[in-house]
Amino acid sequence: MQFKVPQDVQRADTIIGPLTWKQLIILAAGGGICYAIYVSLAKTYHVETWLPPIVVVGGLTAALAFLKIHDLTFERFLLCFLEYHLLPRKRIWKKGQAEPFVSFLQRKAEDEKLKKAQAVKKEEKSQKSIKEISKVLDSYSNELAQKKENLEKIINHKA
Repeated sequence: MQFKVPQDVQRADTIIGPLTWKQLIILAAGGGICYAIYVSLAKTYHVETWLPPIVVVGGLTAALAFLKIHDLTFERFLLCFLEYHLLPRKRIWKKGQAEPFVSFLQRKAEDEKLKKAQAVKKEEKSQKSIKEISKVLDSYSNELAQKKENLEKIINHKA
């Protein structure tokens, strides 16, 4: 008994003809933008005005959908191109000069821990201030009690 084994499992499934789902969505979005530009500009302007933006948007749409450079999709190629030109190419290593790499998720977790610690400190501070206020009030009531006792002694002494 023989079974069919898929040979190219990395290839995306085609939906309509040779188009994949991603290509179909890109073409639909680009076509919609081109149509919107045409409808908004064609009624009042000549061909020289509305044709260049449509050609640029259509060309970019076709490149995003179909163009591959060195087996990379055009969007991936653009991202790599930007990364290459925006990030520094020369790296200098100085022992003990930089902090270790911390990912975004780790930083987020550390920030949450820091916020919780600050909230706990704030709560402790408010509790401390409440304790101080209660001590002041208690000392005031003690002073009143002493004054009352002194007055009673004076009244009893006179009587």
